[in-house]
Amino acid sequence: MSAPQRRAAVLGSPIAHSLSPVLHRAAYEELGLMDWTYDRFEIDEAALPGFIGELGPEWAGLSLTMPLKRAVIPLLDEVSGTAASVEAVNTVVFTEDGRKVGDNTDIPGMVAALRERGIEQVDSAAILGAGATASSALAALARICTGEVVAYVRSDARAAEMRQWGERLDVEVRTEAWEDAREALSAPLVIATTPAGATDALSGLVPERPATLFDVLYDPWPTELAARWSAYGGAVVSGLDLLVHQAVLQVEQMTGRRPAPLDAMRKAGEHALAER
Repeated sequence: MSAPQRRAAVLGSPIAHSLSPVLHRAAYEELGLMDWTYDRFEIDEAALPGFIGELGPEWAGLSLTMPLKRAVIPLLDEVSGTAASVEAVNTVVFTEDGRKVGDNTDIPGMVAALRERGIEQVDSAAILGAGATASSALAALARICTGEVVAYVRSDARAAEMRQWGERLDVEVRTEAWEDAREALSAPLVIATTPAGATDALSGLVPERPATLFDVLYDPWPTELAARWSAYGGAVVSGLDLLVHQAVLQVEQMTGRRPAPLDAMRKAGEHALAER
């Protein structure tokens, strides 16, 4: 049996939970790309150079999740300005001449997910958390926020990191202690970048007329905070919205086909989550 004409995959550790294969395969089916395959591989930082070095010409691209988004950078021939701005690559495209080009679709994916809900611009915003996703959130806010971003963090070290990211991304960042996170909930846009359960205690503090919450989690969904936010009539953007929008951009870059089928990809993701 001959090898498939074109291949792509998601790499990371752990990787078994990844929805990327579901989304990308749905796109291939909708686009009629029957000779394309998309797999997942459990790859850590130590194994990454060897894996990439052995890929053949049938490979079109890779999606990368933790802990590989920074580790892959030295292995690439080119990195986009978007990816360089946060030192994180989640997309690698192999060009026809054999070059490896890295990009970050999380940042424009966040912007697109917000735009889909009518959020084109805000005059201020709040971020809950200060990890890798928070830096991507700051980069997204650099495109749509005209004023101050307040980051609520758990340590002085994290606070210093967020201020440094703000300077690098040209975003006005003020940091506050996590204990004061209830104040974030009155912002025009709240981006929650924390692990599952971290914002549960805030759910009882949602104001009567909340604005927009972007919660980057998608499993389990809804989070307690997102559920309460919706119950009070606030707009909620989910982690699945982010995942789908960033995957749309990956599919377009890897296949060269535009537009990628957003609706089909989202439906496939929703179906997969419902079955978990």
